[in-house]
Amino acid sequence: MFESLTQRLSGTLQRLRGRGRLSEDNIRESLREVRIALLEADVALPVVVALIERIKARAIGQEVLQSLTPGQALIKIVHDEMAAVMGSQASDLNLNVPTPAIILMAGLQGAGKTTTVGKLAKHLKEKRKKKVMVVSCDVYRPAAIQQLQTLAKQVDVLFFPSDAGQDPVAIVRAAIDDAKKSFVDVLIVDTAGRLAIDEAMMAEIKALHAAIHPTETLFVVDAMTGQDAANTAKAFSEALPLTGVVLTKTDGDARGGAALSVRYITGQPIKFTGVGEKPDGLDVFHPDRAASRILDMGDVLSLVEQVQSQVDQDKAAKFAEKVAKGKKFDLNDMRDQLEQMQNMGGIAGLMDKLPGMGQIPDHVKGQVTGKEVPRMVAIINSMTKKERRNPALLNGSRRARIAKGAGTTPAEVNKLVKQYDQMESMMRKLSQGGMKGMLKNMKGLMGGGGFPGGFRR
Repeated sequence: MFESLTQRLSGTLQRLRGRGRLSEDNIRESLREVRIALLEADVALPVVVALIERIKARAIGQEVLQSLTPGQALIKIVHDEMAAVMGSQASDLNLNVPTPAIILMAGLQGAGKTTTVGKLAKHLKEKRKKKVMVVSCDVYRPAAIQQLQTLAKQVDVLFFPSDAGQDPVAIVRAAIDDAKKSFVDVLIVDTAGRLAIDEAMMAEIKALHAAIHPTETLFVVDAMTGQDAANTAKAFSEALPLTGVVLTKTDGDARGGAALSVRYITGQPIKFTGVGEKPDGLDVFHPDRAASRILDMGDVLSLVEQVQSQVDQDKAAKFAEKVAKGKKFDLNDMRDQLEQMQNMGGIAGLMDKLPGMGQIPDHVKGQVTGKEVPRMVAIINSMTKKERRNPALLNGSRRARIAKGAGTTPAEVNKLVKQYDQMESMMRKLSQGGMKGMLKNMKGLMGGGGFPGGFRR
């Protein structure tokens, strides 16, 4: 998300370097480009107008701090105002109520409600340590109830059964009674969607809301619909007392217009963003971090949290101990590190959170297909145990055999071996010279081999 906006804004704001003072004359052109970039990103026009006016009011005539360039000063202003438009800070779920706390999910058909219910259940179970039950009152869409049952089993939460012949209100009331008997902390209710907003749909969900008085009413909306996402969310907010929004399919939206528009138009915070179909593809939405990513500052905090939650801590500790003792780094170790990287979304998932990625040419980023790490792991898996422990054995004939077994070319095997040599050297330097030695060798690694997969900046 935000890729196209990041590319436009990072170039625009860099042009202000070298100015001694921010004035109306030297920022007018830049703000015009910012306005165009926002409109091209499908940000709603009222949001663009308000945002530009707020940036202009703060920027004109502002003295540049001694330690900052004017470009950096304006970037900070744009960052702060973008974060403010999106809500300034993360908005948490209100679960401080008598159990079970009821979360009602609303939205159009195809927005990803049922998948989001499964993701949210997993998030609450693992991150908030809650006992969760899910129930479907979608009695219209074929197999909707079975889909939720499958997801509940997958994420290991309770599922309350229902069938297409029941009344939605009766289903949820029965689920609440069962949740109380089972000492459930949170009950998540999946509701029926429609292909478009209609009176029957709104009447049904209004009746459902009035009957169960949910703690949270979350509107689930597809980020790829751009301005329509904000307009649809507004229609729902007028019909229901929404408490928040979940933006889904954000990995398929390079523009990010919905994220910048929804809070301003509806007055409701974006609480979560969804990525992909996997149960762990749900992230708490942090407006300040999103603004940093838009302005090519990266999102290091989210990256650190991702590492903490998704890296195998036992493996990491054993690996750190091995490096500290100066033991040889072999291809088994390299495979472990690559698999950990893949668990965090691969190279593309990491690049998305690193500062300065907007300045990397498109033809370079285009080489990141998501297949780099799995291909490297496949090459290592094609080796014998003896070869993985002792890479010095990898002569020409062995490399040809490995390439054939991995379904790739000897050139790819050679590339991986070269990257292994660089990583092994880096680990050796770390054990010998500490962090200073590692940093020195990392500089050589980036200059000689580029990113994993063989492409360079």
